[in-house]
Amino acid sequence: MKQLITNAIIVNEGQQQKGSVLIREGRIVGIYAGEAPPEARVGSEIIDAEGKYLLPGVIDDQVHFREPGLTHKGDIYSEARAAVAGGVTSYMEMPNTVPQTTTQERLAEKFALAAQKSLANYSFYIGATNDNINELLKTDFSKTCGVKLFMGSSTGNMLVDNRTMLENIFSRVQGLIAVHCEDEAAIRKNTELFRTKYGEEVPVACHPAIRNDEACYRSSALAVELAHQYNARLHVLHLSTAKEMQLFRNDIPLSQKRITAEVCVHHLWFCDADYERYGARIKWNPAIKTAVDRERLFDALLDGTIDVVATDHAPHTLDEKRNSYFKAPSGGPLVQHSLVAMLEFVHDRRMTMEQVVEKMCHHPALLFRIKERGFIRTGYHADLVLVDAARTWQVAPENILYKCGWSPFEGQQFRSAVTHTWVNGNLVYHNGQLIESSRGMALEFE
Repeated sequence: MKQLITNAIIVNEGQQQKGSVLIREGRIVGIYAGEAPPEARVGSEIIDAEGKYLLPGVIDDQVHFREPGLTHKGDIYSEARAAVAGGVTSYMEMPNTVPQTTTQERLAEKFALAAQKSLANYSFYIGATNDNINELLKTDFSKTCGVKLFMGSSTGNMLVDNRTMLENIFSRVQGLIAVHCEDEAAIRKNTELFRTKYGEEVPVACHPAIRNDEACYRSSALAVELAHQYNARLHVLHLSTAKEMQLFRNDIPLSQKRITAEVCVHHLWFCDADYERYGARIKWNPAIKTAVDRERLFDALLDGTIDVVATDHAPHTLDEKRNSYFKAPSGGPLVQHSLVAMLEFVHDRRMTMEQVVEKMCHHPALLFRIKERGFIRTGYHADLVLVDAARTWQVAPENILYKCGWSPFEGQQFRSAVTHTWVNGNLVYHNGQLIESSRGMALEFE
């Protein structure tokens, strides 16, 4: 069956043009300016996209889908459904599950789960520890997105704080090294200061003072130093401070960068003034910081210092989030709302639609060297999203698809809506309805 998307405003590679896209056998086989030729219509299912924007599918390079072991919060099936409803057609999932993904066997188990359950395309990081270098070196980086390194911020036993092991990883791993950078010693010191003042009842608003800009900078600077020393491919995840921006370059194109940077939606959207309203619902690691930090991150996104936008989607139940500061876990669900949140900046004339597509679709594909995705190009997999940029809607419990059942955006009115999502040419989401007859594919990397 062929599908022909007609009359769309195609947003791709820095341009907008009205046109049509032909899909056959999961691939884009024709892109036409204006009307499609008659032969493209023959035997095709026609989707009239008049007035809507056709984008490449969003690629989210940082999610936590909680399977195995933490599936009361979310799982591959539930969170991938939420992803495609938000226009995210491919994701890369993190290793801090139970058990952790720190061996080739555990990695293979996750791929097998996703093949059975995921509506979206997928890849998985293998996690680094202080003693699993041999497992990391077995990794096939044509099939695995990278090594995840918790560098200074502990998640179970995945804190890698041994300098020899860090040098081993940076000097020997041939694939991309994605790092969470917060200095554990600085965080411990700050934690004790606030415990002395408040006991166990530390206000959530103190989170950015405990996990402060110095803790972030110290760890990020070390990662960048090691990457320079060993010429490693380094990707620094979820940057949160103005200070860290001096570590990254914007004077060379992404294709020439060995050291790259990411910002997450929540660090562009919220600031420390929002803790009073949202409490632990916006408790993330690294912490959401000041409005000044937020504005510098936004400027860095636009000037090329920051290369991609992701979510760090990390669901917890509301009951877990209602705990006191030290007991409330960090992280929140975002993958269903990341694209429409970024499109709010387009409505506010702070970004262009082309820039959103660059940072959420093109650049993740280029940075991770993903084969045949991230662009609307003939021969590429048909991962596509249709957006109505004139449809206002409100986030409410009845339209939230996360297994945890809540969103920090609840009550937020968005001025754009995802109406259709295709994954490998299969229509998987259409005007609020999920179509679950297909499954995503494992991403492949150059």
